[in-house]
Amino acid sequence: MRSRLLPVVLVLVVLVLLGLGVPLASSLSSSAHQQMYLDRLTLTARLASLGQRALLDGSGGELAATLDRYREVYDFTSAVVNQDGRALAQSSVPVSLQDDDVRNSVAVALSGREPLPSGTVSPWNTAPLVLAEPVLVDGEVRGAVVTVSPTDGLRSHVLLLWALVAAGGLAALALAVLLSLPLVRWILRPIDRLERAAEGMAATATAGAPYVPVAAEDSGPPELRRLARSFDEMATTVSEVLAAQRAFVADASHQLRNPLTALYVRLTSLDGTVSEEGAEDYAASVDEARRLNDVLEELLTLARTEASPVSPVPTDATAVLEDRARAWEAVAASRDIELRAEIEPGLVASAVPRAFETVMDALLDNAVKFTTGHGSTVELSAWSEGEQVVLTVRDHGLGLDPAELDRATNRFWRSPRHQNVTGSGLGLAIVHRVVARSGGTVRLDLPSGGGLRVTVEFPQLA
Repeated sequence: MRSRLLPVVLVLVVLVLLGLGVPLASSLSSSAHQQMYLDRLTLTARLASLGQRALLDGSGGELAATLDRYREVYDFTSAVVNQDGRALAQSSVPVSLQDDDVRNSVAVALSGREPLPSGTVSPWNTAPLVLAEPVLVDGEVRGAVVTVSPTDGLRSHVLLLWALVAAGGLAALALAVLLSLPLVRWILRPIDRLERAAEGMAATATAGAPYVPVAAEDSGPPELRRLARSFDEMATTVSEVLAAQRAFVADASHQLRNPLTALYVRLTSLDGTVSEEGAEDYAASVDEARRLNDVLEELLTLARTEASPVSPVPTDATAVLEDRARAWEAVAASRDIELRAEIEPGLVASAVPRAFETVMDALLDNAVKFTTGHGSTVELSAWSEGEQVVLTVRDHGLGLDPAELDRATNRFWRSPRHQNVTGSGLGLAIVHRVVARSGGTVRLDLPSGGGLRVTVEFPQLA
């Protein structure tokens, strides 16, 4: 935002400087030219009064000496012409009477008209200042005096004035930049704080950490400060609602676990004492109690995962994966399933504490549970790829439909083809949450040969 707002301010400043500087430079140029014009006009009129006698006598020798003295003192050339436009007297440096500007000026003077101002002068205009004054004898035009003044000095003076105006404009622009930088920072400070707060709000809310208000600092425009306060109120409310939700899930799961455990123990203690008529209902009750207890355990795991504010830490992925693979080999073997593990040594990843244990237990539990057929296999692989530690678990079960892959990590979602398999639908949701908190990603795909493959990527530490 600063990179867009600052140029707008500078463009406005440049437009103001141009709007003031260009007329000022033009005014200074016009004033300098007017001053030179009036000075040369006065001298030309004086020479016209001196030229009356020469035109009456028809002799211009003495007048030529006067014209030459004027040239030496005032640095311009001049000439006195008669009514026919022929030179009667000239300075030692003659005037080119055939020049267009000189000829036109002499013609105007011989017609009895006074010279008119010729506008302004610019540094790139090298034309001299030509003035012609009629010489009157008894009110009759008898000739004219023409002066030709070089404008080198005037153009240098105008160029200097323009340079001073430009330097003043650049100084004003530099001052505007120095003043606009803190102004723009002051205007954008609440927006910068809002941007940082918005970026960190999701991580703060999901981590269960308290939200830090961004409107505490009383700076910036009042409108933006009000916006920051409104954002703080919204973010605080969202954080409190999420915290209350997590607390409710954790408390409810914890409070229900003890009576459910007691109920399960009481039900199992009735084993062998139930009549044959109630045996079927008894077995179903035990299964439901066990299933409900499993759901509560997974809810507690999910609640702890979401409520924990712990940041990712270096984790010896190889050691954890090998340990969990050995633990699940016995479970898989009890169901006549082979667990094949290929784990690259020396893997170190960045993950929240116990992330690999949670992920492995959830993925291997699903893989073993959904793998069908005696002698089937569950494949576990882990290796380093670029800046990631990649972990895959592949089963040979019924798998999912392609349209179901995006929904598989939703909480409590289960595929219709798995309804006869015990489970709560929280396993992959827990995996997705833990991996996301570690800065990783989860992908599901359907490999050739059937089954489901879950790929997890954790950031790797060198």
